[in-house]
Amino acid sequence: MEDNMILLTTPTGDIGHRVLGRLLDAGTHVRVIARDPLKLSMDNRIDVIQGSMSDADTIAQALPGVTRVFWLPPGDPSLPSARAAYRGVSQAFCDALPGSEVTQVVTISALGRGWPKPAGLVTATLEVDDMIARTGVHLRALTCASLMDNFARQIEPIRATGMFYQPTPGDKKLPHVAKSDVARIAADLLLDTGWTDVQELPLLGPEDLSFDEMADILSEALGRPVKAVEISMSQFEEMMRGLGASEGMAQAYVEMLTAKNEGIDTLDMTASRRTTPTTFREWCDREFRTLIGEI
Repeated sequence: MEDNMILLTTPTGDIGHRVLGRLLDAGTHVRVIARDPLKLSMDNRIDVIQGSMSDADTIAQALPGVTRVFWLPPGDPSLPSARAAYRGVSQAFCDALPGSEVTQVVTISALGRGWPKPAGLVTATLEVDDMIARTGVHLRALTCASLMDNFARQIEPIRATGMFYQPTPGDKKLPHVAKSDVARIAADLLLDTGWTDVQELPLLGPEDLSFDEMADILSEALGRPVKAVEISMSQFEEMMRGLGASEGMAQAYVEMLTAKNEGIDTLDMTASRRTTPTTFREWCDREFRTLIGEI
């Protein structure tokens, strides 16, 4: 494989596989770190390093010849804390960067720089951005609003009961962004060798919507009533533990959504919203209707 390689992490994840597809469509050879290479499509343009992105030996195998990296810890909910899931997973990579050929790194993190309270996963992802920036590489941190694709996690209750659940008042308007827009911007940055320095790029999506409004849009898209149901934070925390999250990670989710309810995603609304144009209705038509199937 040639020098000037792009290294991609989480290549089978919701965002990572979209970035990988765009890089391959551009005719680029890509190296990936994958725990289970069998989940990847067979393609001779993909150089697979089997292992964990948190493992120093795996990183040592993956970095030779690499100049650009897409870094996205998977946020394993079974790990003991958000710090372990993000900072801990990124430590070996950050340790290896100063001695490598890497000049550019693209990360996915969250809106909220400057928030004065603990914000769980948000705080942890921003700490990873800072860790990478301190190594001296050029960095573009894509700081995202809530991902509208997270509705895919509620397919079963929507299919079975016509309801989805969130610990947020139904009338509270928040920004939401589509993973397809995030992946497109990440891939474009990885294909561009000309940018320098360290910057955050806020990705807000095209509009602010409340969950009640999103329920109305889902109802129209699916042709049947869908209702947003507010639950308490304690109910949400218990639900996360029931889905396999550790105590620490469940608490980190609570801290993150509490911060969102209190306004962390609207600290800075000056970024252009034209760069992430996919509306929630367009996402429902293009993706959610396919995911949920016939109901």
